[in-house]
Amino acid sequence: MRKISLALALLLAPALAQAWPWSQDMANQVSIKPQESVDPANPGMVPFPKRSIPVPGTMTLVPDAAAAEKLKNPVPATEESIKKGGELFAIYCVPCHGKAGKGDGYVGHKLILQPYDLSADQTKQRTDGFIWGYITFGGAVMPIYGNDLNPTERWHVVNYIRNVIEKPQAAPAEAKK
Repeated sequence: MRKISLALALLLAPALAQAWPWSQDMANQVSIKPQESVDPANPGMVPFPKRSIPVPGTMTLVPDAAAAEKLKNPVPATEESIKKGGELFAIYCVPCHGKAGKGDGYVGHKLILQPYDLSADQTKQRTDGFIWGYITFGGAVMPIYGNDLNPTERWHVVNYIRNVIEKPQAAPAEAKK
Protein backbone atom coordinates (compact mmCIF):
# COMPACT_ATOMS: atom_id res chain seq x y z
CA MET A 1 0.00 0.00 0.00
CA ARG A 2 2.87 2.32 0.80
CA LYS A 3 4.38 1.83 -2.71
CA ILE A 4 1.04 2.67 -4.34
CA SER A 5 0.73 5.85 -2.27
CA LEU A 6 4.25 6.90 -3.21
CA ALA A 7 3.61 6.21 -6.91
CA LEU A 8 0.35 8.17 -6.77
CA ALA A 9 2.08 11.09 -5.08
CA LEU A 10 4.83 11.10 -7.72
CA LEU A 11 2.25 11.05 -10.51
CA LEU A 12 0.31 13.97 -8.99
CA ALA A 13 3.36 16.06 -8.09
CA PRO A 14 3.72 17.70 -11.55
CA ALA A 15 0.03 18.62 -11.59
CA LEU A 16 0.26 20.15 -8.13
CA ALA A 17 3.42 22.06 -9.04
CA GLN A 18 1.46 24.02 -11.65
CA ALA A 19 -0.59 25.56 -8.84
CA TRP A 20 2.31 27.42 -7.30
CA PRO A 21 2.35 31.22 -7.70
CA TRP A 22 5.62 31.23 -9.67
CA SER A 23 4.13 29.11 -12.45
CA GLN A 24 1.93 31.91 -13.75
CA ASP A 25 2.09 32.73 -17.45
CA MET A 26 4.42 35.67 -18.08
CA ALA A 27 1.84 37.28 -20.38
CA ASN A 28 -0.50 37.65 -17.40
CA GLN A 29 1.51 40.02 -15.29
CA VAL A 30 1.34 43.62 -14.27
CA SER A 31 3.07 45.40 -17.10
CA ILE A 32 2.42 47.62 -20.09
CA LYS A 33 1.39 45.65 -23.15
CA PRO A 34 2.33 46.68 -26.70
CA GLN A 35 0.29 49.64 -27.98
CA GLU A 36 -1.06 50.24 -24.46
CA SER A 37 -0.92 53.65 -22.83
CA VAL A 38 0.46 54.30 -19.36
CA ASP A 39 -2.23 56.93 -18.87
CA PRO A 40 -5.62 55.33 -18.05
CA ALA A 41 -7.39 58.50 -19.20
CA ASN A 42 -5.94 58.07 -22.72
CA PRO A 43 -5.90 54.37 -23.50
CA GLY A 44 -4.45 53.05 -26.72
CA MET A 45 -1.39 53.59 -28.82
CA VAL A 46 0.49 56.87 -28.50
CA PRO A 47 0.27 58.75 -31.82
CA PHE A 48 3.40 59.71 -33.72
CA PRO A 49 4.72 63.17 -32.92
CA LYS A 50 3.68 66.00 -35.20
CA ARG A 51 5.94 66.56 -38.20
CA SER A 52 7.48 63.08 -37.88
CA ILE A 53 8.57 61.34 -41.05
CA PRO A 54 9.20 57.65 -41.72
CA VAL A 55 12.81 56.53 -41.60
CA PRO A 56 14.14 55.27 -44.94
CA GLY A 57 14.56 51.53 -44.90
CA THR A 58 13.67 48.45 -46.82
CA MET A 59 10.13 49.44 -47.80
CA THR A 60 9.44 49.60 -51.49
CA LEU A 61 6.43 50.76 -53.45
CA VAL A 62 6.93 48.02 -56.05
CA PRO A 63 4.23 45.39 -55.44
CA ASP A 64 5.86 42.34 -57.07
CA ALA A 65 8.62 41.04 -59.34
CA ALA A 66 6.59 41.58 -62.51
CA ALA A 67 6.27 45.30 -61.74
CA ALA A 68 9.96 45.48 -60.82
CA GLU A 69 10.98 44.15 -64.24
CA LYS A 70 9.93 47.46 -65.83
CA LEU A 71 12.07 49.58 -63.49
CA LYS A 72 15.08 51.47 -64.76
CA ASN A 73 18.20 51.54 -62.63
CA PRO A 74 18.29 54.98 -60.93
CA VAL A 75 21.80 54.44 -59.56
CA PRO A 76 24.57 55.23 -62.07
CA ALA A 77 27.18 52.50 -62.42
CA THR A 78 30.01 54.56 -60.97
CA GLU A 79 33.19 53.04 -59.57
CA GLU A 80 31.87 53.73 -56.07
CA SER A 81 28.53 52.03 -56.77
CA ILE A 82 30.20 48.97 -58.29
CA LYS A 83 32.58 48.74 -55.33
CA LYS A 84 29.70 48.94 -52.85
CA GLY A 85 27.79 46.35 -54.89
CA GLY A 86 30.85 44.07 -54.77
CA GLU A 87 31.02 44.33 -50.99
CA LEU A 88 27.32 43.48 -50.69
CA PHE A 89 27.63 40.70 -53.28
CA ALA A 90 30.43 39.15 -51.20
CA ILE A 91 28.22 39.15 -48.12
CA TYR A 92 24.84 38.12 -49.51
CA CYS A 93 25.45 36.41 -52.87
CA VAL A 94 28.82 34.63 -52.82
CA PRO A 95 27.73 31.84 -50.42
CA CYS A 96 25.33 30.49 -53.07
CA HIS A 97 26.43 32.03 -56.38
CA GLY A 98 30.20 31.92 -55.79
CA LYS A 99 32.75 34.69 -56.37
CA ALA A 100 32.35 34.54 -60.15
CA GLY A 101 28.55 34.28 -59.96
CA LYS A 102 28.52 30.82 -61.59
CA GLY A 103 26.25 29.27 -58.93
CA ASP A 104 29.12 27.31 -57.41
CA GLY A 105 29.32 28.79 -53.92
CA TYR A 106 29.83 26.69 -50.79
CA VAL A 107 26.13 26.76 -49.92
CA GLY A 108 25.13 26.39 -53.57
CA HIS A 109 26.85 22.99 -53.74
CA LYS A 110 24.64 21.72 -50.91
CA LEU A 111 21.36 22.74 -52.56
CA ILE A 112 19.29 20.35 -54.66
CA LEU A 113 18.85 22.99 -57.35
CA GLN A 114 22.08 24.77 -58.23
CA PRO A 115 21.87 28.58 -57.93
CA TYR A 116 21.55 30.52 -61.14
CA ASP A 117 24.65 31.37 -63.16
CA LEU A 118 24.70 35.17 -63.10
CA SER A 119 27.26 35.33 -65.90
CA ALA A 120 25.02 33.41 -68.33
CA ASP A 121 23.59 34.99 -71.48
CA GLN A 122 20.09 34.68 -70.02
CA THR A 123 21.02 37.09 -67.24
CA LYS A 124 22.46 39.54 -69.76
CA GLN A 125 19.13 39.52 -71.62
CA ARG A 126 17.15 40.38 -68.46
CA THR A 127 16.44 43.95 -67.43
CA ASP A 128 18.09 45.61 -64.45
CA GLY A 129 14.63 45.80 -62.90
CA PHE A 130 14.23 42.02 -63.19
CA ILE A 131 17.47 41.39 -61.27
CA TRP A 132 16.53 44.02 -58.69
CA GLY A 133 13.09 42.43 -58.31
CA TYR A 134 14.57 38.96 -57.93
CA ILE A 135 16.82 40.24 -55.16
CA THR A 136 13.86 42.02 -53.57
CA PHE A 137 11.21 39.30 -53.79
CA GLY A 138 13.28 36.13 -54.11
CA GLY A 139 12.41 33.22 -56.33
CA ALA A 140 11.82 29.49 -56.38
CA VAL A 141 15.02 28.73 -54.46
CA MET A 142 16.46 32.17 -53.75
CA PRO A 143 15.42 33.78 -50.46
CA ILE A 144 14.05 37.30 -50.21
CA TYR A 145 16.76 39.92 -49.63
CA GLY A 146 14.38 42.90 -49.70
CA ASN A 147 14.47 42.88 -45.90
CA ASP A 148 18.26 42.82 -45.69
CA LEU A 149 19.25 45.31 -48.38
CA ASN A 150 17.64 48.68 -48.87
CA PRO A 151 16.53 49.58 -52.43
CA THR A 152 19.69 51.55 -53.23
CA GLU A 153 21.93 48.74 -52.02
CA ARG A 154 20.06 46.33 -54.31
CA TRP A 155 20.76 48.65 -57.26
CA HIS A 156 24.45 48.65 -56.29
CA VAL A 157 24.40 44.83 -56.48
CA VAL A 158 22.76 45.06 -59.92
CA ASN A 159 25.54 47.42 -61.04
CA TYR A 160 28.14 44.96 -59.76
CA ILE A 161 26.51 42.03 -61.57
CA ARG A 162 26.29 44.01 -64.81
CA ASN A 163 29.80 45.44 -64.72
CA VAL A 164 31.87 42.71 -63.08
CA ILE A 165 30.09 39.35 -63.13
CA GLU A 166 28.73 39.64 -66.69
CA LYS A 167 31.91 41.05 -68.23
CA PRO A 168 34.29 38.43 -69.65
CA GLN A 169 37.33 38.14 -67.46
CA ALA A 170 40.59 39.09 -69.12
CA ALA A 171 42.79 36.12 -69.95
CA PRO A 172 45.90 35.93 -67.83
CA ALA A 173 48.90 37.47 -69.48
CA GLU A 174 51.07 34.58 -70.55
CA ALA A 175 54.21 34.65 -72.57
CA LYS A 176 53.20 34.10 -76.17
CA LYS A 177 55.50 31.90 -78.15
